[in-house]
Amino acid sequence: MSTGAILRMLDRADKEVMKLTRADIGAVYEFMHKFRHNPENPGLNLKSLNGDSRLMSARVNKDYRALLLHIAGRDYLLVAVKHRGEVYDDLSRYAYRINRITGGIEVVDLAPVGDSIVGRVVPPDEEPEPASRPLFAAYTDAQLLELGVAEPLLPQIRDLTAEAELLELLDRAPQLTTDVLFALFDGTPYDQVLHQVTDPVRADDPVDQQDFETAVERPATQVTSDDEALQGMLGEAFERWQIFLHPTQRKLVERRYKGPARIGGGPGTGKTIVALHRVAHLVRQLPAGTDKPILLTTFNRNLAADLKTRLLALGGQELVSRVDIVNIDRLASRVVTEAKAGGSRRVVDDNRVPDLWADFLVETGDTGWDAEFLAAEWIQVVLGQVLTSRTEYFRARRPNRGRSLTRIERDQIWHLTERFTTWLEGQGVWTWRQVAQRAARLEMDRTAHNSGVAGESSGGFYRPRYRHVVVDEAQDLSAAHWKMLRAMVAPGPDDMFLTGDTHQRIYDNHVTLSSLGVNIRGRSSRLTLSYRTTRQILADALQIMTGEVYDDLDGGEEDLAGYRSLLRGGRPVFRGAPTWAQERDLIVEQLHSWGDPTDGSVAVCVPTKELAADVISRLGAAELPAVEIGPDGPKQPDGVHVGTMHRFKGLEYQRMIIAGVSDGLVPRQMINRYRDADPKRYQRERQRDRSLLFVAATRPRDGLTVLWHGTPSPFLTSRLVQRQLT
Repeated sequence: MSTGAILRMLDRADKEVMKLTRADIGAVYEFMHKFRHNPENPGLNLKSLNGDSRLMSARVNKDYRALLLHIAGRDYLLVAVKHRGEVYDDLSRYAYRINRITGGIEVVDLAPVGDSIVGRVVPPDEEPEPASRPLFAAYTDAQLLELGVAEPLLPQIRDLTAEAELLELLDRAPQLTTDVLFALFDGTPYDQVLHQVTDPVRADDPVDQQDFETAVERPATQVTSDDEALQGMLGEAFERWQIFLHPTQRKLVERRYKGPARIGGGPGTGKTIVALHRVAHLVRQLPAGTDKPILLTTFNRNLAADLKTRLLALGGQELVSRVDIVNIDRLASRVVTEAKAGGSRRVVDDNRVPDLWADFLVETGDTGWDAEFLAAEWIQVVLGQVLTSRTEYFRARRPNRGRSLTRIERDQIWHLTERFTTWLEGQGVWTWRQVAQRAARLEMDRTAHNSGVAGESSGGFYRPRYRHVVVDEAQDLSAAHWKMLRAMVAPGPDDMFLTGDTHQRIYDNHVTLSSLGVNIRGRSSRLTLSYRTTRQILADALQIMTGEVYDDLDGGEEDLAGYRSLLRGGRPVFRGAPTWAQERDLIVEQLHSWGDPTDGSVAVCVPTKELAADVISRLGAAELPAVEIGPDGPKQPDGVHVGTMHRFKGLEYQRMIIAGVSDGLVPRQMINRYRDADPKRYQRERQRDRSLLFVAATRPRDGLTVLWHGTPSPFLTSRLVQRQLT
C-alpha cells in the first residue's frame, strides 16, 4: 500500500495558477490533494522530464501539467503549472538550483516571455530609447552573483539593452534577482544594493548547493503546504500576500528576538502583513489552551477591526481565538473599567482638550498661560509620562516641548493641571489621554505589587496579562500607552513586536521607547520594497518629504533611503487653478477622464472638512455619487470616496485626487503663530502636515492627481509644480 507524499507549492507557481479559470484552479487543488494521498496514482502520470531525475511533471487535467521538483524521498515541490504543450515542447527552458546567497531553491523559466506582471504597462510615449550599451555592463558576473542574481539568467542579463527587455526578463526571474536588477537599474550604488537588498535575505548558515532538503526549509524558498490557503485561492478569499511572504519579511516574522523588536518601512512595504504573520507564528508556538496570551493592538479603531478580519482570513477562527485584538484606547478603557476606576464620566476626544482648557481658564480667570500651551503640556508631559505628583513633574524631561520652564513656572502649571482635572471631573467628562494614563498607572501598580508574589492566578503566582504583544502603526501611540503595554507583558524573548513608520505619524505623539522600558536597540529592521504604488507615484511622494528629518522612535534618525517599487505606471499629474471653484471643476474633469469612477476604486482627498463638503456638493451637481469617509471609514463601498487626509490612513485606492494642496491649507496657516514664539512646536506641526500629505500621496496604486488653487503648498517642490499641465 502506497504512503502519502509531502507536496509544497513554490511562490512563483501561484502566478500560473491565479491566471487559470476557476475550474482549472479547482483542478490544481484536487491534483495536490490526490498527489499528497498517493503520488503513484496512475491518473497523475508522474514522470521525469528528459531523463532528469529531479525535475518531473504530473497531470493536473487534460490541458495542464504540474512541474515538480523532487526534493528527496517522497518530498516534492510544485514549481509551476503549465499548459501541456509548454511542458514538453522545450525541456531545456527550465533551470533550477540553490541560490548560493540565500540558500533558497530557485526555478527559472528561460524562455522568452510575453506580458510582464512584474512591471505594469508603460505608455508608449514614456518608453525610453534602447540603451546604446548593455544595461549591466558596469558589473562583472562575479559581482552580480555576489548580489544573489540567479546564475542561469546571466547570459540573458548580459544581452539587455532596454528597460522593456528588463521588465520582460524579470517576469520569470526569482524575487532576489528582480530586486537586485531593479535597484541597479535605478542607479543604486553596488555597496548599497548589497547592504539593503542582498544582506537581509542572506542565509544564516553555510549554503550547500546540492542539499535540497535543507534548502526547501529555508525562508528564501517561499512555499505553502496549507490546504486552507489553497482552498482560499480557489474561493478567491485570499490575496497573494496572505499566503506568501517576501524572504526578507519571512525572516523577520520567524526570527527569535531576545527582547522588543521593531520593523520600520515606508507605505506599502508590508509592515501590517508582517505583524499579522508574526501573530500567526507566535500562536503556532503556544501550548494548547483557550486563553488569549497574545495581544494585537493599534491606535486606530478602524484598523483594529481590519486587523481582525485579515487575521481571520489568514489563519481561521482557531488562530484568532488565541489573540486579543483591540485598539489601544479600548484596551485602556477595559483596564480602567475592570478596576472600577473611571466612575460614570463620559470620555471626550483629545482634540477637544484645548477648548476645554480655554473654558477652564475663562471660568477661573487665569490669564497668565495660553490654553494651547497648557493643553499640550498636560497631554504630552503630565499624562503622556504618567506623572502623578508635583515631584515627578519637576524631575520630568520635556522633549520636543520647545520652551523651557523655570521651577516656579512648573509649580504654577502643576497646580493648574490639578485644578483642571478636578474641573473636568465636575463636568462629568475625561479624555482618552486621561484614560490611558489611569490604565498605565493601574497596570504598573499591579505589576509592581504582584510580581513574584503568590496570588490567585491558575499557577499560584502572578502572571502578566500577555505573553506576547504585537503593535501595528507603533508611531501613533503615546508614552502612556507604551507604559501600559510594557507593564502588560514580562520582559524577555519575543515579548514585544512593533511595526510602524514615523514618516506617517499624523498624531502628536513623540516618544523615545528606551526611556519607557521598551529597548529595541540592535533589534530594528527596515522594509524597503513597496508593493502598493508605482515607481512614478513613489518618486513624487518622496519629493514631498525632501528636507525633513524623522526620528526612529528611539532617539535616532530614520530616512527612506532604498525605498523603492517594482511596479510601473503613468506619471502623477500636478495642476493648479486660480480659485477653489475652478479647482473643483478640475476635480470633476479628472474624474470623468477616468471613465466610470463610481465603483469605490477612486477617491478625492482634501485638507479640511469644509473642503470635503464643497467637493461632495460639486460632485452631486455633476451627477457623480460621492461617499463621505467618516471615522468608521466609507459609509458605503461604491461611489467616489471623499474625505480629509486624516481619514485616509490605512486605506488604498486604484486612483486618487489630492485637492486643496495650497499654501495656507497644507501646511495649515494657523501654525505660523508658533514660528517665532515656539519654533520647535512650529517645526513639529509642520512635519505632521507634511506626513499627512505623504500618507495621502501613497494611498493610490496606479494613478495620482495633485491639485491646488492660488499658491501651491511649499511641500510641492518646484520640480513638481513645474510639471503641471498647460
